[in-house]
Amino acid sequence: MFEVLVYMFENYYEVNVRPDHSTLARELFAAGFDEIDINGAFDWFAVLEAMAAQPDLVVEGQAQSLRIYAALETEKISTESLGFLMFLEQANIISPAQREVVIDRAMALPQQEVDIEEIRWIVLMALWKQGKANDYLFVEDAVFGEDISTLH
Repeated sequence: MFEVLVYMFENYYEVNVRPDHSTLARELFAAGFDEIDINGAFDWFAVLEAMAAQPDLVVEGQAQSLRIYAALETEKISTESLGFLMFLEQANIISPAQREVVIDRAMALPQQEVDIEEIRWIVLMALWKQGKANDYLFVEDAVFGEDISTLH
């Protein structure tokens, strides 16, 4: 399903092309993706859009708070990925609320482990969806740097 998400993001969402649901499904099927992955990607993006539309809640003392990850999160999301999220948060690239969106969307992926490349893509999609242009450019550079390969 992750390959469908990246394909949809690069070819439709990032360039603000929004064909209707059935047209997009047909185009994705013609591109070689199966129906289960296509429907899963539609659901995943729908939740991302709903979460991105929520206002960032700022809680007093949040800057001094510590995020404790559940066992299921540390089993699924690689240590390198969690470190990357911490780096982004400490650099004020993402807020704690945005971090939670990224973690939620990572946990919603069907695979057993989510690695750094996948986390970078999720961060990119979440920041883009929230209209964070400057942050988007920073993360885009991290995703498309010379040592990072394309997933499709």
